[in-house]
Amino acid sequence: MSVLADEMIDRLKELGQRLIDQRNARVIVPALGNASGFWFGGGNLIQDQDGTILACGRFRNPGDARTGTGSGERGLEFSVFRASSPDSTFSKALSFSKEDLSKNEEVVSIEGASLLPSGTDSTTWELFVSTEKRISYPKVLINFQKPGTGVWSIDRIKGEGDIDSLSPDTLKTVADSPKGESLHVKDPVAFRINPGSTDLAYCHHPFSWASSNTGLTRQVGANDVFELIDEDILPRGNSWDVACSRLTERLPIPKIGPFSDIPAISLYFYDGAECLRPLDQNPKAAKRPRGYSCEELGGLAWGWDHEFPKFSKISIDFPLFLSPHSTGCSRYASALFLEDGSLLGSWQQAQSDGSQPLVSNHLGKSEVTRILGG
Repeated sequence: MSVLADEMIDRLKELGQRLIDQRNARVIVPALGNASGFWFGGGNLIQDQDGTILACGRFRNPGDARTGTGSGERGLEFSVFRASSPDSTFSKALSFSKEDLSKNEEVVSIEGASLLPSGTDSTTWELFVSTEKRISYPKVLINFQKPGTGVWSIDRIKGEGDIDSLSPDTLKTVADSPKGESLHVKDPVAFRINPGSTDLAYCHHPFSWASSNTGLTRQVGANDVFELIDEDILPRGNSWDVACSRLTERLPIPKIGPFSDIPAISLYFYDGAECLRPLDQNPKAAKRPRGYSCEELGGLAWGWDHEFPKFSKISIDFPLFLSPHSTGCSRYASALFLEDGSLLGSWQQAQSDGSQPLVSNHLGKSEVTRILGG
């Protein structure tokens, strides 16, 4: 991978840290309860052609996929919220229940999603949503399946018109896996780097839920099938992200200042964790948020667009994004440059009560220009 000057990497790091500002975050979509296990997020930000800002995600109530659906409701609704500006109130515009998404198989739980407008027609939408379906593990692994659980996969829903046109009647599975090492496929991140193709990154877990990894599929031209490109585009690290490395967003960097003189580059947000279950810490050593399943921490990577999917991680020894509350969880970051050149970010942030609402922060164009060296 080609080298990027340290000074440029520092600018990208500052942009990410100024955007995912834990102290200046404001809640835009509250969770349904003020306790651990209640969340909203796992989606992305989009600006509609009329300037409206859309934020999507899923409402999640307590439950644990590792012990079965009898442990709680878990992911119960996917929703899209709409606001006229970054600082205005977000109001629900669209929602799908588990029943709504149970077109082909019964849906047990809803997880991450990604909303993507068409690259050629601004009135055409694609929604990629991950669900756990009540289906069996492969025969050779069936004894490891816990009662009440299913298998995760990603479906696509299409719509023509405004987002209200998105209909579960168009639901089609576009990413799944028959292999034990990548059995559970979820948390899609859809974007376009090259004209005529759609890249769909996703998180996958083995049947044992021992790790979280990032894979990539791609749809090209008129071919409506997403073909597997790689099951490990963002390898887990050796420190804070040794158990989890889950891509959540691609942010193309504008041609500002020194970034005007180099090939196109993107900043990537990802979630990491040191373990899948909480680990005890030595009371005589420095304590730190270590991240674990459902309480991940946030990091950054960068990559040249022409070399995608090659990445270089910026957060090597420690995460960059930590909530000041509770477990320190800061995850599912999304970022979007608005039409006026300002930058909007959103993420799930742990609160002092343990809940994880969707929060946001907005950077003005002048601040973006300053950071990038314009």
